[in-house]
Amino acid sequence: MSIEDSYNFKAINPALTTSGVVSEEQLRQLSAQGYRQLINLLPNGSEYSTNNEQHLVESQKITYVYIPVDFSNPTPADYQAFADAMIANSNLKTHIHCAANYRVSAFFGIYAHQQLNWSPEQVRQHIESLWKPEEHAAWRALLQQYIDGY
Repeated sequence: MSIEDSYNFKAINPALTTSGVVSEEQLRQLSAQGYRQLINLLPNGSEYSTNNEQHLVESQKITYVYIPVDFSNPTPADYQAFADAMIANSNLKTHIHCAANYRVSAFFGIYAHQQLNWSPEQVRQHIESLWKPEEHAAWRALLQQYIDGY
């Protein structure tokens, strides 16, 4: 079972993929699939988290970035940590995950708008192919803070 089989998997491009929850088996195969960085936005202790995720990733010589984002209270500091990790390791094949690809899609949408010149409509299409952040006041507010017209 490869990372492409993970929940709500999306390939942004050949060097960047996103998803929801990932299994231990999928994590064990990251290096063989060419990944060199994993960004985890899912807080440890979640029913969807993998207890030994950091060890599984780092034992493959893959950069592991852990940014626990509280789904009910995403913050600009959380987003900034995400953007910093993306910029610092933009040359590495990266997989980003959370529980359902909701946190990831929103953070990546903001990042793509700021760094990749995605339009607000492109961001909206990307995010809303997975979920409706307007149904979650904290996420709607965060997106509106960064993207005019969202």
